[in-house]
Amino acid sequence: MAWLGLRAMPPLSEDRFEELVADALDQLPEGLAQLMDNVVVVIEDRHEEEPDLLGLYEGIPLTEREGYGGMDLPDRISIFRLPLCDMAESESDVVEEVIVTVVHEIAHHFGIDDDRLHDLGWA
Repeated sequence: MAWLGLRAMPPLSEDRFEELVADALDQLPEGLAQLMDNVVVVIEDRHEEEPDLLGLYEGIPLTEREGYGGMDLPDRISIFRLPLCDMAESESDVVEEVIVTVVHEIAHHFGIDDDRLHDLGWA
């Protein structure tokens, strides 16, 4: 699949893509990572309903957690491998887009909306 007229590279393997997501998470400032609460990051090939979606946050942002208890299921951040690979010409493009996507979805966990992310240059 081509994106913006560019020829896409073959998708990275699941293992290699998982490494890139783990590396992106490892690059978070330590204090920020420690503030994350009850959230899981998963890797999927594609979103079923929106196949071009790069990432998705599902949950209750930290800024809205009144009465949120220990028995609640974790929030979920999904990072979608195939659309991220589809838009890239090289592995370095994938690395960059994975970092942006991970930061974008984690920002939603902290209650930062798309408009603010855009203002900050992350959307």
